[in-house]
Amino acid sequence: MKPGWNAGTDKFLLEALTEDIGTGDITTLSVIDEGRQAHGRYIAKEDGILCGMDIVERTYHLLNADVELTRHVGEGEPFCKGDVLAEVRGNAIALLSGERVGLNLLQHLSGIATQTRHAVDAVKGTGAVIADTRKMTPGLRVLEKYAVRVGGGSNHRFNLADGILIKDNHIVAAGGIERAVRAARLHAPHTLKVEVEVETDEQLEEALRAGADIIMLDNMTNEQMAAAVRKVNGRAVLEASGNMGQRDLLAVAQTGVNIISIGALTHSVKALDISLKFALS
Repeated sequence: MKPGWNAGTDKFLLEALTEDIGTGDITTLSVIDEGRQAHGRYIAKEDGILCGMDIVERTYHLLNADVELTRHVGEGEPFCKGDVLAEVRGNAIALLSGERVGLNLLQHLSGIATQTRHAVDAVKGTGAVIADTRKMTPGLRVLEKYAVRVGGGSNHRFNLADGILIKDNHIVAAGGIERAVRAARLHAPHTLKVEVEVETDEQLEEALRAGADIIMLDNMTNEQMAAAVRKVNGRAVLEASGNMGQRDLLAVAQTGVNIISIGALTHSVKALDISLKFALS
């Protein structure tokens, strides 16, 4: 599984490198000879799930195509504190100048993959799917959603054009759930499903009458969600949402909901502690 390279991905990485290097890595250029070669090891300083080593390699190749990266842990695989995740060899100036951008992305994406894997493991055997949200870092959405998939999770809509999700403010502005769903059916392609966010039992009833394909149960108790599952009885897909990163995910899954969407997978994830140690050769 790879995020896929395109002009947009390369543009982002080049902008990140330009932001970090500026007019030149003055420290490295001052103390390292132009032709000097170097060898470095990526070392885990805590347990986790690896995500982003392909991005590290691509970052280096944008600086120097001759850089070689050897992986010892595969994408999506677990590792332990002290493990050597990969080794990198090549021009010392390129390795040092690209170090921080690559390492920042590796730590961040591995943090997302690790947190996602914990959530997926927590609901294993229940049938519930762990999904992300649009609470992403601007400019990093493609990579962050990729990290969720590496961790075993599923992606919610990628952007506002991907699906219809009628939330509380849409409901108020449209004049009610049934009116909003009816308008969505008239204007949207038939290939798009309609999802409605509800907060009360009354709104749940209205969403069912309107024929919503997916109903998001927002900030409901486990008891409320279990009751909703019984009431809906398979007539719509049910998604649990609202501070799910702070909830007992197994208990939520056991209510019978189909999807648990968690913004905390990406919006407040802790980067994993990974270091890169160089040895001149």
